[in-house]
Amino acid sequence: MSSTPSPTPERPTIGVFDSGFGGLTVLRELLRLVPHARYIYLGDTARLPYGSKSHETVARYAVSSAHFLADQGADHLVIACNTATALALDDIRAALLIPVFGVIEPGAQAALSASHKSLFRSAPERTKQVDGGAEKHASPTTSHHAPPPKPAHALVLATSATTQSHAYTRALTALGLRATEKACPLLVPLVEEGWISHAVTAEVLRIYLLEALCEAPDASILLLGCTHYPLLRPLIENTLHELHHPMYVIDSAEATARAVSALLPPSASTEPPASTFYATDSIEKFQRLGSAFLGHPLNEVHLLDLGG
Repeated sequence: MSSTPSPTPERPTIGVFDSGFGGLTVLRELLRLVPHARYIYLGDTARLPYGSKSHETVARYAVSSAHFLADQGADHLVIACNTATALALDDIRAALLIPVFGVIEPGAQAALSASHKSLFRSAPERTKQVDGGAEKHASPTTSHHAPPPKPAHALVLATSATTQSHAYTRALTALGLRATEKACPLLVPLVEEGWISHAVTAEVLRIYLLEALCEAPDASILLLGCTHYPLLRPLIENTLHELHHPMYVIDSAEATARAVSALLPPSASTEPPASTFYATDSIEKFQRLGSAFLGHPLNEVHLLDLGG
């Protein structure tokens, strides 16, 4: 097994891991926002799904994956897995001496940023129609008796394991936002089947959104709490349009990449990104599915045995 070259201050080595393929959407955004870095991606496909495992087992799997990436030279680590972030972030940070990023907190922070726009749009002093249709903004001081607006409401679509952890609810409420989590267990297998724009997927998504909006009719922010879901973003936005319920859509994969980018120093490097891929099961399947998640072919993937 070839070792990754030692990092330089201008060219960090970023390890990224997930239980499978979804974390490649995080890597896709990292490649766009931090193009000068080296990347090592590990998909622990032999031990997925993490969501059906106990807290202790997930932590053990995640820490072993994190140690592998650190041993390969990673000087930053991104947990590109919602379940591992929810259940093992503290364990991983305790086990490593390098900066560790999860996907939940950046998504919650992005929702907070979007909430300021949502609150303005939904406040009592929002745009009014006057003078035959011309728009005029009412002054915030128009009414001295109007109650303050409620905190923005974020709807989180995620897997059953992530919603059961309530990690997004904790992160969002800590920032002063209201949160409703909706488990969407059928979406991951549909995405992995390649049915990104299939009529069946569209109908399943429509049902999930209708159910969620019955619970959270005033939700103005939609947070994609699974790294598979960015592939469904066009379908999600189209469905929201059809339901006449526009929302700010937050992609936690993109939010995580922005959080990593913000903490790395600017680089003058003109070298293209370099990526090395590992999987703990079926190389052929990882290349086939991974190419769809990453947006370009995966020509070489190394098979890795991390044990049980």
